Amino acid sequence: MTVLPDPERLTGETVELLQALIRNACVNEGTVDSGQEIRNARTIADYLDGVGLDIEIVEPQPGRASLVTRVPGRVPGAPSLGLVGHTDVVPVEPDGWTRDPFGGELVDGWVWGRGAIDMLGLTAAYAVVTRAVAAAGVPLSGDLLLAAVADEEHGSVWGVDWLTTHRWDLVRADHVLTESGGVPVGTHRTLAVGEKGGAGRRLRVVGTPGHGSGPYGSRNAIVLAAEAVRRIAALRGPVVVGDLWRRYVDALDLPADVREAALDPDRLDDVLPLLGALAPVAHATTHTTVAPTVLHAGSKPNVIPGLAEVVLDIRVLPGARPADVDGLLAEAIGDLGPFVHVEGDRWGEPSLSPTDTELYRVIEKAVGDRTGGAAVLPTLGTGGTDGRFYRRRGTPAYGFGLLSPDWDPGTWRGLFHGNDERVDVASLRLTATALHDVVTTFLR
Repeated sequence: MTVLPDPERLTGETVELLQALIRNACVNEGTVDSGQEIRNARTIADYLDGVGLDIEIVEPQPGRASLVTRVPGRVPGAPSLGLVGHTDVVPVEPDGWTRDPFGGELVDGWVWGRGAIDMLGLTAAYAVVTRAVAAAGVPLSGDLLLAAVADEEHGSVWGVDWLTTHRWDLVRADHVLTESGGVPVGTHRTLAVGEKGGAGRRLRVVGTPGHGSGPYGSRNAIVLAAEAVRRIAALRGPVVVGDLWRRYVDALDLPADVREAALDPDRLDDVLPLLGALAPVAHATTHTTVAPTVLHAGSKPNVIPGLAEVVLDIRVLPGARPADVDGLLAEAIGDLGPFVHVEGDRWGEPSLSPTDTELYRVIEKAVGDRTGGAAVLPTLGTGGTDGRFYRRRGTPAYGFGLLSPDWDPGTWRGLFHGNDERVDVASLRLTATALHDVVTTFLR
């Protein structure tokens, strides 16, 4: 039986490593040269030094580095477990922050900084548990893989996508844990078992250029684009009430009439305002969503633009097909079709992992033990994670973590890519200790 290391040591090392990772400011702006995750790879390598691990840093582009190491198992062919955490973070708007977003400050039991929740805290816990297992010197049955990877915040092109395509031998695992889970929902804690797919598109809006002094009767591409965006935002689209959403609603303490409406495809949209901070979760879990995120138009103050482009972030539910996206956009654009052209055919399949695996059962026990009996609530991730690359290869991947009772889904979701991102030490402690339970039990 594997003995749990001192929880205070696990927690303290997780906090210190998280602070260092935040301070490295590996900001991924979506360009090839940004991110520079090599800084976090080196920091983690330094932390892991001295316990006999073979560490490989893979750098497909200068500075875009991922660290991979493996604690070998004692039984050939035994199931392996991968801990896959990204080391890049999204940009910040400093004026919206109360504290230095890259200070990694520890204040009143909270670590502040970009990446604290998404997902440097979890990546730090992965490294700490991996080191603890290696230092214990008691081989587990199967391999324990640690992959601290680049570029998750811009599609994983130089991270897990690249690694699973070109170095599958290095990052292969039979089961995987990644972000994100452990959020309190009633008496439950979430576990992401899948995620929506991506089908990004671009609108090319064609008007007629002219002089800005004569706007009446003009065909202004900005005005046409604005109307197209308004229609897209107003489109309700089909509502899909699946099993995961039903289970989520069952875990909530809702009035009976609200609960019934939340499970009725014909009434769900009408009841969204009554769900408060959960409304975005409810909407995204039951709809193919279309979010206009980038607009380009115009060149000079006195020229009516003849061309505008709008980038659409589209997330699709399991079972959706490319034709569904095309139909949804065509319905929204309507009679603007002659001027608004949809471009692009990107399609990333939605992914789901089974819930009848041994790893899932081990997670259920660990979560219950560490929370005083909370049940696991399987959920559908509405954003993208590195787990999808494993699921598409047939590897079960779960979004794991464990947050303290101070959290709720709305607060947690609001800090992702938001201002004043932070995580409490109590949650880091729960995550590190529960993760150690999962690793040593599953690989016992």
